[in-house]
Amino acid sequence: MSEVKFSKEHEWIKLEGDTATIGITKHAAEMLGDIVFVELPENGSTVEINGNAGVVESTKAASDIYSPISGQIIECNQSIVDDPSKINSDPENQAWFFKLKIKDRSEINSLMNKEDYDKFAKENNN
Repeated sequence: MSEVKFSKEHEWIKLEGDTATIGITKHAAEMLGDIVFVELPENGSTVEINGNAGVVESTKAASDIYSPISGQIIECNQSIVDDPSKINSDPENQAWFFKLKIKDRSEINSLMNKEDYDKFAKENNN
């Protein structure tokens, strides 16, 4: 069974065994507006918790993508590089950014569940 958690930087993470799939939340996609460019990490590279893992650019702004946990990149979603607008239409499903092999499962404890994230996003409106 998979579990989904959320970061204060508006990334979601879906946990399946020792693999995590990561993307940006619907809230983040709405705040960014029309997304026109995505840069993802390289397969095989490692990312640290809250470390920079890519860039997403919209017609409004550019924003760094952070990894909610540490691990090694095992797959990137080329389809969103080819068509960044997919992020606007399906940010929390098909428009995932990358998958990684989890380095330290205890880092997951610092992330929020859906209810807590929705409250956080509404209160901070950022």
